[in-house]
Amino acid sequence: MEFHLAVPRLPPALCSNTKGGLHRIMDYIFLLYLNVFLFRSCSASPPNFVLLFADDLGFGDLGCYGHPSSLTPNLDRLAAGGLRFTDFYCTSPVCSPSRASLLTGRYQTRSGVYPGVLYPSSKGGLPLNETTIAEVLKPLGYATAAIGKWHLGVGANGKYLPTRQGFDEYLGIPYSHDMGPCYNLTCFPPDVKCFGLCDVGTVTVPLMHNEIIKQQPVNFLDLERAYSDFATSFISTAVKKNQPFFLYYPSHHTHYPQYAGPGAAWRTSRGKFGDALFEFDTTIGNIMTTLEKTGAINNTLIFFTADNGPELMRMSRGGNAGPLKCGKGTTYEGGMREPAIAFWPGTIKPGVTHEIASTLDILPTIASLSGAKLPQVVLDGVDMTDLLIYQQKSKRETMMFYPTDPSEMYGLFALRLGNYKAHFYTRGATHSGTTPDQACPVFAVLKAHDPPLLFDLEADPSENYPLLLADRPDLQALLERIKKVKEQFEALMVFGESQMLKGEDPNLEPCCNPQCNPKPSCCHC
Repeated sequence: MEFHLAVPRLPPALCSNTKGGLHRIMDYIFLLYLNVFLFRSCSASPPNFVLLFADDLGFGDLGCYGHPSSLTPNLDRLAAGGLRFTDFYCTSPVCSPSRASLLTGRYQTRSGVYPGVLYPSSKGGLPLNETTIAEVLKPLGYATAAIGKWHLGVGANGKYLPTRQGFDEYLGIPYSHDMGPCYNLTCFPPDVKCFGLCDVGTVTVPLMHNEIIKQQPVNFLDLERAYSDFATSFISTAVKKNQPFFLYYPSHHTHYPQYAGPGAAWRTSRGKFGDALFEFDTTIGNIMTTLEKTGAINNTLIFFTADNGPELMRMSRGGNAGPLKCGKGTTYEGGMREPAIAFWPGTIKPGVTHEIASTLDILPTIASLSGAKLPQVVLDGVDMTDLLIYQQKSKRETMMFYPTDPSEMYGLFALRLGNYKAHFYTRGATHSGTTPDQACPVFAVLKAHDPPLLFDLEADPSENYPLLLADRPDLQALLERIKKVKEQFEALMVFGESQMLKGEDPNLEPCCNPQCNPKPSCCHC
């Protein structure tokens, strides 16, 4: 059954101040809300959700965001037919904390997924008392699956894996694919080994299905094909069962060192980074084709974004932040402003939005669209439904910027309010080295700013020209408001126990032969 939302126009005559005019306005408002209610309650089935999450992808890396040599036809198609964001943010300039915020709708400081990232031997992980998007949807009967890079902990007996966090199925590597010896990572055809430094002295990278190691070391040349097959099978099965579904695909692409299988290697003019990005894009195309063939495409919200900015220290193999300043590891725009696309044929109109939005907003938006209950905790995200479907103003006016090692002593490094961003502290990062901008490398040590550095991001998204109070005395009131917002936010922020500071235990590293000896070389299957 199809139900079409038909909202009547409000004639100018209804705007009169007469008693009859006011009654007609009330009738119109009632009819509008009745339409919305019927639209949500009479739709054939709850919407499906596909969440695509790239790794270390810069604001300027996609063709639809202006890169001249990236080959991303499927992402470009999503952007052309959907809503493309220009002011979308992750919550951390590194992997694990950013992913925690995405799945919980809460800043990483609340869940304790800080400082830095989790490792194969980490004792901690995303706390089990945190509620993920998958756990929000499960009571409504959703089928849930995750494929790719988890990076929110493994723990003793797999206690932090996706299957313990609301996902029915999982296929992937539970942490970053460079967290293992490089010799098992073949980036291109077998005669070309990966170029770069990876972790040594640890187990080779495992491929897990649910909580069981399926292959160790993983064959990277076949990995994307396995992910694509898993994703398309999951969607097809859910549709056959008439079951709504949530697919979360946090890709390893385009994190360094890049790899690409036979279908993508040497296919682009952008080298290894371009090939890796193209391989990811191809999987997205396969998912789209499956949604179309199964008839689920018009009832599915597809949302794409990335975990943090480009790793500029890798130069041409590290990604591109476009016009934005610095990249991964920093709280400048290049570290945390990301490409983002929302696609839902017949529901989301094609266009571009300059409204502020964040990964924090995805959980409450999915809850609103599905009719799920929100977790009974403090949420930092806002519902984007009106922005996505009706292209109204965003409910988000602010964005908070924490460094990779947040602390109560320093608090926020930066805060965006409307078009203005204030930096209270600035610092470079190893991840953002090699650029000519001296503010980006690790040699740019921590520096406090009082008054804060203030930028107009609409006029100067590159954060090159701080506004001077001497030239603009009218900005003093704005700064006072920003300071008040910062003070109020920090007063209500409760830092969770740090999961990273729980330490590490080599015995927690995933091994397909846990009793073998000597480790880690014996972990092979």
